Amino acid sequence: MKKTFAIGDIHGCLDQLEDLIDRIEPGKDDLLVFLGDYIDRGPDSSGVIDFLIDLAASMPCVFLRGNHEHMFLEFLEFGANKAMYLANGGMSTLESYLGPDQFVSHSQVVQKISEGHRDFYAGMKWYYEDQSYIYVHAGIRPGVAMYSQERHDLIWIRDEFVSSPTEMKKKVIFGHTPFAGPLVKEDKIGIDTGAVYGGALTAVRLPGEVFIQSHR
Repeated sequence: MKKTFAIGDIHGCLDQLEDLIDRIEPGKDDLLVFLGDYIDRGPDSSGVIDFLIDLAASMPCVFLRGNHEHMFLEFLEFGANKAMYLANGGMSTLESYLGPDQFVSHSQVVQKISEGHRDFYAGMKWYYEDQSYIYVHAGIRPGVAMYSQERHDLIWIRDEFVSSPTEMKKKVIFGHTPFAGPLVKEDKIGIDTGAVYGGALTAVRLPGEVFIQSHR
């Protein structure tokens, strides 16, 4: 039976990502849905993107946009929100592309982003649905149909979503808000377990809702 694996926030933690994929052992017909926040804070953001690009060449993958990718793209495209981006762990990503102590301007980073990485960032989705689940980075505005959701909410919402019933027929699988362990509610499952803060990187296997975690 075809399985779907949703994977939480990676944040540059390449070792944990490699370990988790080994533990998942996905089949060639399975689907991997990554919930965003591949970059920032952790030690090897560019290496994570390389790994994900290679993985997508060998099996079906869906890559969702997280708020950290959104901030990075705004910085790359417009040089915008530099202070906010750096305050949210962006320097580790810039250094992963440029090397330590090399960052001066956003134009330096733009020149270092390969075409493959540009295509990866350009291809990220805001959310994904199958017959039973909605996959999104941060969550949704409760009571609002998916076609009417604000993109800002999809990558930034937190307490209003986590603490309120979604009023959706499908269960929502999300990241963004870190928990000590997976959050399981009747209408939602949260799988950001703080990999970059010393926690595990978590995946959930669907259907069945079985959790798999990195051990590194």
